[in-house]
Amino acid sequence: MTDTDLIPAPLTAGHPEGLLPLDAGTSLDAGPGTGPTAHWLRSVLGAATGLPLPDGTGPGAVRLRISPETEKEYGPEGYRLSVSGDGVLLDGGGPAGLFWGAQTLRQLLGPDAYRRAPLPGRTWALPYTEVADRPRFGWRGLLLDVSRHFTAKEDVLRLLDLMAAHKLNVFHFHLTDDQGWRIEIERYPRLTEVGSWRARSKWGHRASPLWNDTPHGGYYTKDDIREIVAHAAARHITVVPEIDLPGHSQAAIAAYPWLGNADVVDTAALTVWDTWGVNPNVLAPTEEVLRFYEGVFEEVLELFPSTFVHVGGDECPKEQWKASPAAQARIAELGVGDEDGLQSWFIRHFDRWLADRGRRLIGWDEILEGGLAEGAAVSSWRGYGGGIAAAEAGHDVVMCPEQQVYLDHRQDGGEDEPVPIGFVRTLEDVYRFEPVPPGLSEAAARHVLGTQANVWTEVMENRARVDYQVFPRLAAFAEVAWSALPAPADRDTDGFLRRMETHYRRLDALGVAYRPPAGPAPWQRRPGLLGRPIDGPPPIV
Repeated sequence: MTDTDLIPAPLTAGHPEGLLPLDAGTSLDAGPGTGPTAHWLRSVLGAATGLPLPDGTGPGAVRLRISPETEKEYGPEGYRLSVSGDGVLLDGGGPAGLFWGAQTLRQLLGPDAYRRAPLPGRTWALPYTEVADRPRFGWRGLLLDVSRHFTAKEDVLRLLDLMAAHKLNVFHFHLTDDQGWRIEIERYPRLTEVGSWRARSKWGHRASPLWNDTPHGGYYTKDDIREIVAHAAARHITVVPEIDLPGHSQAAIAAYPWLGNADVVDTAALTVWDTWGVNPNVLAPTEEVLRFYEGVFEEVLELFPSTFVHVGGDECPKEQWKASPAAQARIAELGVGDEDGLQSWFIRHFDRWLADRGRRLIGWDEILEGGLAEGAAVSSWRGYGGGIAAAEAGHDVVMCPEQQVYLDHRQDGGEDEPVPIGFVRTLEDVYRFEPVPPGLSEAAARHVLGTQANVWTEVMENRARVDYQVFPRLAAFAEVAWSALPAPADRDTDGFLRRMETHYRRLDALGVAYRPPAGPAPWQRRPGLLGRPIDGPPPIV
């Protein structure tokens, strides 16, 4: 391994000849404000190397510092790392920058630095290097859908560790949907008593004739959420919760039928949905429903300190509102014109409600329909178009176009690809993704907060399936989000793939069940399970 095998690639890196040995005498000199990163380094490197890294300032010490000079030049998430015969100096622009620099330091030690116990006879050394680094975007996100298939708390914590290893800093936690409500709300216990479990699950794409008849479910207690948020914060990751409304709400309606449009559908007969797709059962546009979700959000805000709170706002069919006399009367009463205006009324209400509590609403790009709430930010998922429109109108945007960075989409066109969904998005395709579309004005480009890869779990029934879909493509995405890369046509894809040869060994040491470059292993295939492949290159929309 060489010190040029870093992922994501740093802003600048020099590579003088030489190695700095690390041994039982190597000490850790933690300056003011660096204690959390010192603790993390001792935890992970101590486990992998068996070295104690005691406090000290002796020869060859690893020195941790935070300095205003580095912050001024590289920002709070930037860092400078120097390894020479005198030891290591890791200087962060802030606590986050220091931590990201520590991730680079771990990479420089080689793949075995990612193991949980030392290998016999292993010796350790750092290559001499001079790195100066900072991220391109402040929002470098990953969404995990835990509603379609529940992810155990321990696996969420593991995913946060994997995000940190790739310098990703926003975890979008998709907690509610038609197929399951995954967060404890004390004032509404039926949300988890009823809404967190379904009797069976569609096996494969929704057009598949197959079912998994094992009941599926689970939820996070409030203490589970507190643990997840604390674990993320210790790794400088912000957790953005999503509570979906007014669509994607059948699990909530199954728990409390009066939340739905009971004048046009027998909501008392609804159960947690057991298949995939866009569900017609949406929330009723009543004051009582608003009060209910205000109660939900009050408890959510107590658990999540993030500035942004995601409210969904996507894929809300309007047929029930069109057929509902109560909804039509509500449209007239509110003066919102039509059903799109009714959806906008929901979003605007919670935009104001969250703003009054010092938070900001973010939603999928459908919240543009019927007029965008004044303070809202947009997750642009249907393509670039919604994000472009929002940014040009002065709203902040996170670019996560389905055609480019939905990691549930298949990684290859081969017949062995398990449950093939959507367009082929190879590792190289993700590496060529550009979050800021050409033609965006300079003023609008400043509203692109960053980018996010999304993991929807309809056909990912367990951790191994999530690993397969997410990795290795998350490494390519992380470099796009962090590194100051040239335009896609000028990117050194071959160089990235060469660096990935080392990175695969890191993933191996971490126990990640990624997709091998040569194709799925036999146990990763799902023969006979129907998917929904889309042929041809994805459109740029």
